Amino acid sequence: MAPCAVFCYSSRMNFWQSVKQNTKPFFALAPMADVTDPAFRIIVAKYGKPDVLWTEFVSADGLCHPKGRESLMKDLEYSEAERPIVAQLFSSNPENMRTASKLCAELGFDGIDINMGCPDRTIEKQGCGSAMIKTPDLAIEVIRAARQGIQDAGKDIPLSVKTRVGYSRDEIDTWVVRLLGEKLDALTIHARTRKDLSQVPANWDYLSQVVKLRNEIAPETVILGNGDVTDMSDGISKAKSTGADGIMIGRAVFGNPWIFNKEVSIKKKGSWKQNFFLQLLPPAWAKKIMGDSRYTISDIPLAQKLNVMVEHTRLFEKLLGGVKNFAVMKKHYKAYATGFPGAKELRIKLMETKNGDDMEAIVAEFLNA
Repeated sequence: MAPCAVFCYSSRMNFWQSVKQNTKPFFALAPMADVTDPAFRIIVAKYGKPDVLWTEFVSADGLCHPKGRESLMKDLEYSEAERPIVAQLFSSNPENMRTASKLCAELGFDGIDINMGCPDRTIEKQGCGSAMIKTPDLAIEVIRAARQGIQDAGKDIPLSVKTRVGYSRDEIDTWVVRLLGEKLDALTIHARTRKDLSQVPANWDYLSQVVKLRNEIAPETVILGNGDVTDMSDGISKAKSTGADGIMIGRAVFGNPWIFNKEVSIKKKGSWKQNFFLQLLPPAWAKKIMGDSRYTISDIPLAQKLNVMVEHTRLFEKLLGGVKNFAVMKKHYKAYATGFPGAKELRIKLMETKNGDDMEAIVAEFLNA
């Protein structure tokens, strides 16, 4: 493989440029493991479709091995209603990234994104996710390999990266500058370092710095900001203050597929910010103490909200029942069943369910009580 040292933008109008011109700022659904699976994306596309959707991150290494490919291919299923849809991959192996990118391009995705920001230790042990910040030369090899894979497929779809501003400290002037030098079609910046995890508030001043550098180094690269966005109005405010072209929403979508629906108002804004005391506790304890306050709640009739939860569950069983454990749905139940009288008691019952029939019966009983 001998890709060009520096990629030059073609004259084509890729979808990133289209959404940037059509909507300012545009909104994207963040890729989240065991959250933004095919079932949930269909629900989001139906009830509040954002401008761009992402798959969960998928192991490029796994896609290159027959034993792992079959189950991982389920993560790459998508519907036409989800377009534009971006496949997110991770790997520290350039050849595997090339092969997986070729596969995703052939599957018809509108774009490919490389995860260089996930702080999960299992991912980092593979040299992937946030660990790539510490190996920038390898990261560049992986980017160029992905671009070559797209070319191998005979496609001309855009390539992007999602990352953080640094590993243990702000490395915008080194790490982010290297990425901008690759003339990516889009770059998503999570406004924290890897060390920060999500235990400190996102610092959106970082986005202002990135946008300024983008304007100097790679003016055609679309910049998305990510981190602690509670709803669309909050995202619009953050984009206005930083100059970001797009806003990515992640945790606020939990239990709330209406988050991107402009016709649905917000009943209560959630907050994942922890006070000093909570930051001293294990994350699981802190989440339990914060409880319902974490979740953004849209102004949706209760019966509709719970019926969509049932619909989501049925889709999960239909599309992923043979691949993923039903327990995956329970993180959604915690967020759907919140913010109304009797929510705690309903959640306790939902946590004990083993299948869609169980949960549908519990919801019917609750609504008919």
